[in-house]
Amino acid sequence: MSLDDTHDDGGAEADEGSVRERLGEGADRGVERLDEGLVELLTWILDTETRARIYIYLRERPHSTSDEIAEGTGLYPSTVREALAELNGEEKVTRSKRESAGAGNNPYEYVAIPPADLVTDVVGDVQEGLNTVFNLDDQLADRSSDDADPITITVDETATGGSAGAESDD
Repeated sequence: MSLDDTHDDGGAEADEGSVRERLGEGADRGVERLDEGLVELLTWILDTETRARIYIYLRERPHSTSDEIAEGTGLYPSTVREALAELNGEEKVTRSKRESAGAGNNPYEYVAIPPADLVTDVVGDVQEGLNTVFNLDDQLADRSSDDADPITITVDETATGGSAGAESDD
């Protein structure tokens, strides 16, 4: 009996199938962790998980109505409408009337601003907070903070993603 006679092609296919399954499961876990991390980051930026989930939904499905968002996220319609009103007021989402050929109620449809714009808004807040912290001694001692070096944060967008850096004007 030769080695070729004992080789079972069915076993090789089964092994290949189980490897694909394991790789698929690993990829699913990686995507799930990435999604959770993204929701956590956006929750920090947007203040609540509800607003973060709505933002993600709108990035995936722009021009959605509040009812579509509620259905797609599993959130209560009233919660979605309230969060959308806040996000629109903060200019983190835009809204416009949905066009329809028939008579009747034309609901608003929403679009989330690009992530780069969202980060730019946050950078200003972080920069202001860092300046307050770094100049705390001057403020507590009631000294002039004219000599203090402000913190400046710049956001550079590159083809490979983007990076942010903090620097002090020394």
